[in-house]
Amino acid sequence: MSEAPTPAEGPARLNTGVAHNARVWNYWIGGKDNYEVDHQVGDHVASMFPLIRDIARADRDFLGRAVSFLAKERGARQFLDIGTGLPTADNTHEIAQRIAPDSRIVYVDNDPIVLMHARTLLTGSPEGVTDYIDADVRDPDGILERAARTLDFTRPVAVMMLGILNFVLDTDEARDIVRRVMAAVPSGSFLVMTHPTHDAEVGGEGQIPAMEFWNENATPPVTARGGAEIASFFAGLQMLEPGLVSCSAWRAELHAPVVVPQYGAVAVKP
Repeated sequence: MSEAPTPAEGPARLNTGVAHNARVWNYWIGGKDNYEVDHQVGDHVASMFPLIRDIARADRDFLGRAVSFLAKERGARQFLDIGTGLPTADNTHEIAQRIAPDSRIVYVDNDPIVLMHARTLLTGSPEGVTDYIDADVRDPDGILERAARTLDFTRPVAVMMLGILNFVLDTDEARDIVRRVMAAVPSGSFLVMTHPTHDAEVGGEGQIPAMEFWNENATPPVTARGGAEIASFFAGLQMLEPGLVSCSAWRAELHAPVVVPQYGAVAVKP
């Protein structure tokens, strides 16, 4: 298999003159798939809100713990990862297939630089299946139609929505997206979510001016939400212990890292 193309070889819709979330996030967690404009905006946001790098790392660590928990303890063998982001170490399929080689994973993203590196996401175990869909979270019906080519929607699916609904600025629209996706999966399926918050009890006040700067200087625009709004995305589902908490604290070791203003939770569909 040939190596993934470099950013300079990417699709025409790739805009390297404006900072983009997938690349800035990659920069914050120490990745290499980013540009100078991403460094500039990322460093400025971090100067305004130093916790942002901790949030990026905590969100990634949460993914690892959540996938491991579902694969080991709840027998999850199918994962629909919406809002994949740039591949790094220990992606969803690597964690799941390490535990259960026959796991099936479908990644979904619409960022051109993620699409360029999608082949990295498709090198799974021989026993399992990995696939990638170039699609927008705002098109849940299209996502479900294409994911059904790889996933069996008569069997439970773990739906991953990590740091993606914060780019759907209208809360009713975001809630409807979750409702439509979870309506398509059977009982015993899971919803795994992280979302930034402005709640003061987890240090979220600083998110607001940093997000205002982001929305003026980068793309796509982003929003934080309160814990009650985020909890409403889980309507009709049974949240698993410890509930909606800072993602750094979700099923973490006793000496968990700093609490971050990014909530995380896992719920099961009854």
